[in-house]
Amino acid sequence: MDQHYNIQEFHSRVKLAGVLLATGIVFGDIGTSPLYTLNALFHSGEVVNPVKALGILSCIIWTLTLQTTLKYIIITLTADNNGEGGIFSLYTLIRSYFGKWAVVLAVMGGAFLIADGIITPPISVASAIEGLQKFNPDLDTVPIVIAIIVFLFLIQQLGTQQIGKFFGPIMLIWFSFIGGIGLLSIFSNPSVLKAINPYYAYKLLSDFPGGFWFLGGIFLCTTGAEALYSDMGHVGRNNIRVSWIYIKITLLLSYGGQTAWLLNNGVANDLSPFYNIIPEAIYIPSVIPASLGYRHCQPGTDQRLLYAGQ
Repeated sequence: MDQHYNIQEFHSRVKLAGVLLATGIVFGDIGTSPLYTLNALFHSGEVVNPVKALGILSCIIWTLTLQTTLKYIIITLTADNNGEGGIFSLYTLIRSYFGKWAVVLAVMGGAFLIADGIITPPISVASAIEGLQKFNPDLDTVPIVIAIIVFLFLIQQLGTQQIGKFFGPIMLIWFSFIGGIGLLSIFSNPSVLKAINPYYAYKLLSDFPGGFWFLGGIFLCTTGAEALYSDMGHVGRNNIRVSWIYIKITLLLSYGGQTAWLLNNGVANDLSPFYNIIPEAIYIPSVIPASLGYRHCQPGTDQRLLYAGQ
């Protein structure tokens, strides 16, 4: 009873240190998605169609609202197993209903988690470092990306608490930065705020040629959302929920600012819309937190629960 009470108390309390820890551990993947999401949807030299631009922004807004906020923040975070989250925690909760076949779902989910852990770090870091090519188009970014990824994986052994304390302030600065430059860009074209209306998402999917196929790129905006659930046992349910309020606002401002630039410029170029809205004076310093911003959580939670659930 005491243990159960302590677990519930851990998940119900909200502290500044806990919110900062959650910011540093949980939101790395989703926090770097503005680097590459719109870049994957608008190709160099493409004339920007307002229907496509506003439709994509509307889809992003409602993906982060329905898929990330409703599905993960509100619903999934309530499905804990003795205070822990993750695919194998979910497996222990559903196996009594699905029987032996539940292990198939757990293996599939674990495979997706591992695949995400392999693919996302290089994409995030490479997208950040590619910003340097604005000044040197011939720069070979591969060695830089490899060095950063090796460094980030080596420091995982420090543990969740130490990593969170170090990266928490960095990620807080990062989210404030992307939200701030996004807001400044929105001022140049406030019409992007119309995308809050889901009608623009519907118009993209129903009227724009091939609009449905943009969903594959649009879902990049929610990359790493599963970390909200798998890291719950490390940082606490309510710390994640409270920190997400600010993080979601900054993400939407970033995507809104990038869309405003696309509409104003009229033509996409080789550089990601994200880097096009960064002021020259702070351009180079912005690459540093961007390259360090992918998910910094420990995978131990899911591994421990695999054995605990048997």
